[in-house]
Amino acid sequence: MTQPHGETPSAETTPPVPAAPTAAERPVLVVDYGAQYAQLIARRVREAHVYSEIVPHTWSVEKMLERNPAAVILSGGPASVYEPGAPAVDAALFDAGVPVLGICYGFQAMAHALGGAVDAAATGEYGAATVAVDEPGVLLTGSPGEQAVWMSHGVAVTAPPEGFTVLARSAGAPVAAFEDRERRLYGLQWHPEVKHSPLGQRALENFLYRGAGLRPDWTAGNVVAEQVAAVRAQVGDARVICGLSGGVDSAVAAALVQRAVGDQLTCVFVDHGLLRRGEAEQVEKDFVAATGVRLVVVDAREQFLGALAGVTDPETKRKIIGREFIRSFEAAARDLVAESGASGEEVRFLVQGTLYPDVVESGGGEGAANIKSHHNVGGLPDDLQFELVEPLRTLFKDEVRAVGLELGLPEGIVWRQPFPGPGLGIRIIGEVTAERLEVLRAADAIARQELTLAGLDRTIWQCPVVLLADVRSVGVQGDGRTYGHPVVLRPVSSEDAMTADWTRVPYDVLARISSRITNEVREVNRVVLDVTSKPPGTIEWE
Repeated sequence: MTQPHGETPSAETTPPVPAAPTAAERPVLVVDYGAQYAQLIARRVREAHVYSEIVPHTWSVEKMLERNPAAVILSGGPASVYEPGAPAVDAALFDAGVPVLGICYGFQAMAHALGGAVDAAATGEYGAATVAVDEPGVLLTGSPGEQAVWMSHGVAVTAPPEGFTVLARSAGAPVAAFEDRERRLYGLQWHPEVKHSPLGQRALENFLYRGAGLRPDWTAGNVVAEQVAAVRAQVGDARVICGLSGGVDSAVAAALVQRAVGDQLTCVFVDHGLLRRGEAEQVEKDFVAATGVRLVVVDAREQFLGALAGVTDPETKRKIIGREFIRSFEAAARDLVAESGASGEEVRFLVQGTLYPDVVESGGGEGAANIKSHHNVGGLPDDLQFELVEPLRTLFKDEVRAVGLELGLPEGIVWRQPFPGPGLGIRIIGEVTAERLEVLRAADAIARQELTLAGLDRTIWQCPVVLLADVRSVGVQGDGRTYGHPVVLRPVSSEDAMTADWTRVPYDVLARISSRITNEVREVNRVVLDVTSKPPGTIEWE
């Protein structure tokens, strides 16, 4: 409504300006069609400072639209659009007014749903390929006439749907990219999300910024502001405890919640006896010094070892550890209430450093497979008495580190190698005993020390040391026969723990680690190296 000249609207008559939706309230949805790179697409969108979430292809268009998406990206996948039972795209998505980008299978499924021609490719393209750009349009703005890309297809779009402009072609794809600028629909046959497509990030950003009109405003600072507001809204003036493990995730979660609610937070560090050497002392010294938070230390070593006695199955271990953590937090909460006397309020909320990879691997979300139950997701007991506060649940590890730095945590905490909540309990293959834990602690301490001395702490994501407790091998030490345990070194490099490759540690460093372990840890007579990527292997053995 226009005001008469010279008048200003009064506070009583002017409606309040609604707050702009946060990034999490208008995500870019990445629809997963079974691609090995779906997680990577979501990461690349976030690297463009736009918030993204992954959803299964089984979601209906109505369910997707309930999330109020700013845009939708259809991932690649192993199927062919003509295979019986192949996942299809509901054409209603393209009439919803939401910008859509199809990639590989998603590109073909879009073309098929809109009446384009999709057929067996004259030449299958797997790996490095070259595309010729005939018309840059919106999607390929800034692209040269030819560019290197990464392809993986035996089916191709041979004719675009009505209203689409062909942007690029390749030897095996007459239509390698297209767009309908008016309807804000776009597609690429190649994989822009992989590093082997050097200009792929530019194409993704062209879609996000030019095609969908989004702003690159999802930053660590905005994440902190959004999550502080969300925690305050959830918690109110209630008391909160945070399970502090010594790892990066719980430290950042605790610092973020402390920023939100201050003295309402008490951190609880449970010494479950499954820690690395010096871990408990380091947590007490470093984190409290950095944040000034109130910390309660619970000695639960006998409790956890008793619960794990005789257990060898890894899923059972994780669930037991998750259950005993909660029991320890419940006991700590009761003690805090008792300390407060008659005026003591019940502790309603428990903060956890749950990350997006934890949720995905634990089968979180419709359509996700349960790879392994993380103790803080699938391992929680059914009779949980707390309401969970999980401010990092939608973040990848590197994003958590950025948030930690934004919160002012020292680099020594932020860049600490990830350490799983279940600790060494899932790095002992077999029953967990006090004796086996001491063996593993000694070997782990040596490996960590030598990697640090070699200056590899930033190069290696983490290096689990695994004790094959139920395996023995013959060795020779001191001219005598030994029958000791092997340990496995698992050095890996990763951005976010969703995928990983084994780190090529220099041979001289590996030699020093092996020599020291076999000389200083008498129960170990063999050191082996795990050279498996993820997938197919996970980072931890259990």
